[in-house]
Amino acid sequence: MRDLLLQCSGLAAIAVALVHGVLGETKVFARVTIQPARLRTLIRLVWQAGTVAWIGGGVLLLAAPLMSSEPARHWIVVTLACVFAFGALCNAWATRGRHFGWMALSGVVALAVAGY
Repeated sequence: MRDLLLQCSGLAAIAVALVHGVLGETKVFARVTIQPARLRTLIRLVWQAGTVAWIGGGVLLLAAPLMSSEPARHWIVVTLACVFAFGALCNAWATRGRHFGWMALSGVVALAVAGY
C-alpha cells in the first residue's frame, strides 16, 4: 500500500508540474509585458525550469518503490517532501491562500509522507 501511495504522489507531482507549465504559458506570459525581450525569454525559461524539476521529482517518487535501497527511498521522499512543502508554503503565502497550487502541492507531500 505504501508503494502505491508513493507512486500516486509521483503521478500527482507530474500532473501539478504540467499544469504549472501550461498555465504559466497560457495565462501568465500571454498577458504580461516584459522588456527587453531577452529578459522575457529568461523569465519564461526559469519558470519552465521549475516545471521540469517537479517532473523529475515526480519520476523519482514513481521510481522509489522499485529501488532495492531503503536509504535511497528515504532520501528521495524526505528531499522531495521538503521541496514540494516549500513550494506549497510559498504559494499559500504569496497568494494568501487564494490559489489552488498550494493545495495540490500539499497533496503531493501528504501522499509522499503517507507512502514513506
